[in-house]
Amino acid sequence: MQVRDLSRRAFLGTAGAAGLAAAGCAFPGRVFASVPETLEARTGTARLAPAEYQPTPIWGYDGGVPGPTIRVKQGARVDRRFLNSLPQPSTVHWHGIRIDNAMDGVPELTQAAVAPGDSFDYGFTAPDAGTYWYHPHNRTWEQLARGLYGALIVEEPDAPDVDRDEVLLIDDWRLTEKAEIAENLGAMHDWSHGGRIGNWITVNGDGYWKSTAKRNERLRLRLVNVANARIFSLSLAGLDGWIVALDGQPLETPQRAGRFVMAPAQRVDLIVDVTGETEASIVSHERNGSYAIATFELTESSAARRKEPAAPLPPNPMAQVGPLKTARRAELLMEGGAMGGMMGAMMGGRSMDMRSLVQQGKVWAFNGRADMPEEPLISAALGETVRIRIENRTGWPHAMHLHGYHFRKVLEDGTLGAWRDTTLMQAEESFEIAFVADNPGNWLLHCHMVEHSASGMMTWIRVA
Repeated sequence: MQVRDLSRRAFLGTAGAAGLAAAGCAFPGRVFASVPETLEARTGTARLAPAEYQPTPIWGYDGGVPGPTIRVKQGARVDRRFLNSLPQPSTVHWHGIRIDNAMDGVPELTQAAVAPGDSFDYGFTAPDAGTYWYHPHNRTWEQLARGLYGALIVEEPDAPDVDRDEVLLIDDWRLTEKAEIAENLGAMHDWSHGGRIGNWITVNGDGYWKSTAKRNERLRLRLVNVANARIFSLSLAGLDGWIVALDGQPLETPQRAGRFVMAPAQRVDLIVDVTGETEASIVSHERNGSYAIATFELTESSAARRKEPAAPLPPNPMAQVGPLKTARRAELLMEGGAMGGMMGAMMGGRSMDMRSLVQQGKVWAFNGRADMPEEPLISAALGETVRIRIENRTGWPHAMHLHGYHFRKVLEDGTLGAWRDTTLMQAEESFEIAFVADNPGNWLLHCHMVEHSASGMMTWIRVA
């Protein structure tokens, strides 16, 4: 049987197996009253494909996909002893949480990678309520593709008026005809194009994710795009509601939820009313069709539908962006990739042509550098407003992620967009982001199409 024949939804993508070519200084680090809980990265299996296939060998936190959901109240501590039982070094990055720099999990920038058999104690306070996640930051392009990720949920002191809270981690996998992970993880075609795009979509590790709901219930749906590189275009069917938060940060005014886009690493919080007759679903719009990736089967009606719209979530304690005219400025030029026209870049302190760069696994560049620069993109004093202009001079979209911070896009009229920690840049697009440098340390800035990051799209900022 060919992979494409598995179901009405089939493996998505280009082909089946045969065609697979608050300031951080306010939150201290490791201060433990007792031994923290263990979070172990190890091998395991997951039933990603239909029942007639064997479970898929994966790497997972505590051996599962996704890893355990960590839930804490806003202002509470997260303490985990990370145990690495994988055959290669790893770390844990707590994506989107504004924490102490030493806890950020970036090898050679904030800590040494944790060797196989070793452990590392992560401990931090979660200052912001919202939807976050955790994943490795060493060989991310491989370890993430093998299943290493989990949700980190920081709950508001007063929960919104909903009947249920669902966390939905959306991923795509590149699987063979035997439902095994395709081992072409370092394929240069992926690295120089749109990244590793899979052919099978799962929600919470399930290719047929289903739950039950009652008509007229109000649900909070926390969506997380944990894929290596796929950009999801999503809509709702049998659900009617509002986007109330992006990347963990509440919107001042909830937005009606029509079709919306999620780049890798982005999160969307929805509050929705169940309006379908027999089922409701989240729909992914792909090149080869539209598919329900998560389905609620409706059992009965609850009380009458709420008529009032979803109220805004309480804001988090974010430092407000200061005057843009006096902000410290930097520029970031993105070049390279297939059809990009880049002739070469600096690497290892010398100029290399594209052929030499490709031999080193590098096909992208930031400001003419294809490797991590010795000097930061920008050095800012604590409390300064920072303004970075990013120009995407490539033929591909990129999901730009800044560690340790949320930022706001500077709109054409000079106003500021929503708080994000990851922003999607289209090909040939340019814009500016702004934030207050209130969290000291060395912070990574990179493309979260993780193959792009590994092959050149990585730099850093310093706040002191």
